[in-house]
Amino acid sequence: MVLMPDPERTRRRVGLALYLIGLSFGGLLLFLTFVGIPVATGQFGMLGLMCIGAVLALPAGAAYLTIPRLLDRYDPEPWYALIACLVWGGIAATGYSAVINTLVSSLIGGSTGELVATVVSAPIVEEGFKGLAIFGVAYFLRREFDGVVDGIIYATFTAIGFAAIENVIYYARAAGHDALGMTFVIRGLIAPWGHPVYTSMTGIGFGVARETRSSVLRWTAPLLGYFGAVALHAIWNGSAAISDGLGEGGGAFFVCMLPVWLLFVLVFLVLVIFLVRRRGRIIREYLADEVALGNLTTDEVDLVCSAFGLLQARSRYGKTGVLFVRAAARLALSKWHTVRAQDTQNSTVSMGFIVPLRQRLAELRAQMQSGARR
Repeated sequence: MVLMPDPERTRRRVGLALYLIGLSFGGLLLFLTFVGIPVATGQFGMLGLMCIGAVLALPAGAAYLTIPRLLDRYDPEPWYALIACLVWGGIAATGYSAVINTLVSSLIGGSTGELVATVVSAPIVEEGFKGLAIFGVAYFLRREFDGVVDGIIYATFTAIGFAAIENVIYYARAAGHDALGMTFVIRGLIAPWGHPVYTSMTGIGFGVARETRSSVLRWTAPLLGYFGAVALHAIWNGSAAISDGLGEGGGAFFVCMLPVWLLFVLVFLVLVIFLVRRRGRIIREYLADEVALGNLTTDEVDLVCSAFGLLQARSRYGKTGVLFVRAAARLALSKWHTVRAQDTQNSTVSMGFIVPLRQRLAELRAQMQSGARR
């Protein structure tokens, strides 16, 4: 993390305060819904089943986090922002969504209420509260949010947090009905990337808004992304509801839908890989003049743009090398945002980071050349 004066300190502090308030209320709702009510009603067996669910869901969720971290090899996002998204998804988004979806189901009542809560309320509410985490990073931590790839990374961390806690509940309920095995296969093995794919649509929307030169897209892209997330979520939930409603024939319907879903996930992963490689090309392009100015060498640019640049820098120079790679990538992306903002005669906070980052790079280069490992 590059240390420099923060021109948006007030905004970041306001964001932190709002985050803590939202997280506290969401956590309280989550606790009351899934711990307080079972204890008050004497359903202590449910607590034991949730422990079983946690054993199955939480390690799997931690394992899934390795995928977005591998994709985030250029200018990795700060750990505190990623953890904030993960915790928001797992605690706040889950708590608010559980209460609202339950209220919708109860107010309508019967099987109709359950259907509306599953197909209508859940996609709208869950994607809305998960999307708040992406909005928070894009607005309150603007210098950490560079574009589409960052939107997908933050969305994935938020969604994995949500899915992990949601799976704890689903596994507990399934264990109480002797259906744990099938539920684990479907939610943990066949479709573990459901929530990350849905919420990534919102992340892509905010990423497009960060990258675009169009003032119209800057406002509409996040909304379009959110609607895309809701639509995908509703389609998946709706197909599951139809399968349940068809009884014995529902299994055949689900089997027919599964290849379509897996194909969509594959296309999504290919898109993500393309976007990650695009970011690498942008970094290389905007570091070219740093070589001409003598601030970097060609070999150093190759190191920064390498798929394994961080590992190589760590092995050669220790923490100093890692900081160097991150500072160089951040410099390139700051220049990229500045050029795009100037093209449309807009201002950007990224402009203020260029000179401090160059100074930081010079310091880190001197440490690396002296053989320091810090």
